[in-house]
Amino acid sequence: MVMPEETVDRSRHGRAIAILLAVAAIGLAVFVVWRLDAAPRTDDAYAYADTINVAPEVSGRIVELAVKDNQAIRRGDVLYRIDPRPFEMQLAKARATLTALDREIELTQRSVNAQKLGAAAAAANIERARAAAEQAKDTLARTEPLLGTEYVSAEQVDQARTARRSAQAQLNAAVLDAERATAGISGVDALVARREVVKAEIALAELNLEYAIVRAPFDGIVVNLRTSVGQFAAAGHPVFTLVNTTRWYVVANFRETDLAHIKPGQRTQVYVLGQADKRFRGVVDSVGYGVFPDDGGADAGGLPHVPRSINWVRVAQRFPVRILVEKPDPAVFRIGASAVAIVTPKA
Repeated sequence: MVMPEETVDRSRHGRAIAILLAVAAIGLAVFVVWRLDAAPRTDDAYAYADTINVAPEVSGRIVELAVKDNQAIRRGDVLYRIDPRPFEMQLAKARATLTALDREIELTQRSVNAQKLGAAAAAANIERARAAAEQAKDTLARTEPLLGTEYVSAEQVDQARTARRSAQAQLNAAVLDAERATAGISGVDALVARREVVKAEIALAELNLEYAIVRAPFDGIVVNLRTSVGQFAAAGHPVFTLVNTTRWYVVANFRETDLAHIKPGQRTQVYVLGQADKRFRGVVDSVGYGVFPDDGGADAGGLPHVPRSINWVRVAQRFPVRILVEKPDPAVFRIGASAVAIVTPKA
């Protein structure tokens, strides 16, 4: 038979255990709430990597396709080649034009040199004609005063006057010839300018020929390849997509109530659901500052649209947080793969 004192002791002991369990439960709940606030976690996330649309710089028919869909490639690898013959012909034509133009400049320069020599000779003729005119003038000046003394005849004076007029006419003709020779001097400036244009055409043809070979700008994976050799590729139109596997991200959608605990540069831990046993470290790259409020706030006909809600429960909006993965394993990450992100508490 149990004594009343023992019953009281057991009752007190049971109440003490119950109180301890309640305190422990409250403490655990407080810790969980603190942990969730200090280290937000979300499974509303997905893996992401930068992509580019691989489009040619020049138009042409694909003559070689060096990759397959979902193939891993290295930076600098040839992806595909466009028929280079049209660009080779353009380059050959431009180079031939430059050669012909150089010959034309050479011949024209010779002609210009001859024209300059002719102008110099015409200038020398001016000096000779000017000297003859001065001599005829002096002869006339000496002869005319002697006409009255009968030391010279009238005929001699007329001859001196004629010689003076002739010498002056020759001087005038020499001046005109010199002006004409000077004006006739051409130049090679226009041809030299054309040469610069042709050199630019050669550079462009060489660049187009280089563009005919499309290479990978970074390490990546080929996706969405839906073409083959013989397809005409238009400049600027994508042939396939290339995933940059050197940088992987996890885009995690956190509740707006968690954003106060998430800052750029903060450490995180991420993993993808396909291989949850492999954990990766990450760092918050940026925090989203805008999403489209599809549950209200949009305008409809100039009026704010607020959808009806039965229970008036306000669901927290989610904002994307971009997390840069450190040392990612390309064999694990795939674009769009489901992921989990856990923000590390600040020290």
